[in-house]
Amino acid sequence: MRHRLLTSVLLGAGLLVALGACIAPQSAPKAVSGPSAASVQAHVDAATAAAGSDLKPLMVLCAPVPATRPTKEESEQGIIKLIGLPPPPPGKAFDNLYFVGAKWVSAWAIKTSDGLILIDALNNRAEGAELIEGGLRKLGLDPAQIKYVIVTHGHGDHYGDAAYLAKRYGARIVMSALDWKMTATKLEFDSKSWDSPPQFDPARDLAVSDGDRITLGDTTVSFYLTPGHTLGTLSPVFDVRHGNETHRVMEWGGTAFNFGKDMPRLDSYIAATDRMSTLAEQQKVDVIISNHSGYDGSLEKMAQLREQPGASNPFVIGTSGVTRALKTMGECARATRDRFAQQG
Repeated sequence: MRHRLLTSVLLGAGLLVALGACIAPQSAPKAVSGPSAASVQAHVDAATAAAGSDLKPLMVLCAPVPATRPTKEESEQGIIKLIGLPPPPPGKAFDNLYFVGAKWVSAWAIKTSDGLILIDALNNRAEGAELIEGGLRKLGLDPAQIKYVIVTHGHGDHYGDAAYLAKRYGARIVMSALDWKMTATKLEFDSKSWDSPPQFDPARDLAVSDGDRITLGDTTVSFYLTPGHTLGTLSPVFDVRHGNETHRVMEWGGTAFNFGKDMPRLDSYIAATDRMSTLAEQQKVDVIISNHSGYDGSLEKMAQLREQPGASNPFVIGTSGVTRALKTMGECARATRDRFAQQG
């Protein structure tokens, strides 16, 4: 197999319409200039409008976040609590896309004509054994068919079991060149609950850059760098099937602003949401998923599919829904940036 390593516009500009000489002229709305409480609110309002009623889980991003990163002790306590949440059952989102994740963090398996592509590998070996390998078997899939493990970004809740799965099944690990470097030098976050990051093997593993692709059987996954959550966050894009329908999926590779007052990171995140919104329109992306189910409602959507197997697929939100999701995330990032900017 050959591998080729390959806006935000505020609504309301409105035109003044002359309705008659008896109506007094209306004054134009005041422009919001520079970071301020008003600009923060304007971005939150724009995010709220974009989210509507169906994308509300993303609005958590608009809440204020600390200017400093959490301490190691704070991170450790939070991770332990989240890992302890009861796991959901594995599920089928599309004919060739399956959820094999935990309650807190997601893992997705793409079934191809030549094996499986796993996106993210949870926190550790225990979760990998129970939820990834065990989940695949419950779904009638063979873990030995895992040919690639894509790590969307270099945090331990996504690479946790990658090294083991690669060693056991001969899978190739895919991560951005930037995050391979980060995991080999200085981890942004670490936890006793996470297994060690995989070590890059140039003879087997893949360090991908923006625009690179992998193809396995009848499926091609394209990678786009969407920096912010980490410097090398990857957002994969690929096709899925639902009956006779084909849909295009984008997995947003890293969502939360957990890096403190880092203005360049926020600027990168904002630029990535704008760019991927354009790409979604160009490629007719009509499904967006996350590697944390709290953002995309994947657990509720799979439950709906189980209860109403003949209904339309709730994961399909249309290209306009995908661009609204990206706008929501981008506007919340702008609100966060303006909050920090006011702090000097």
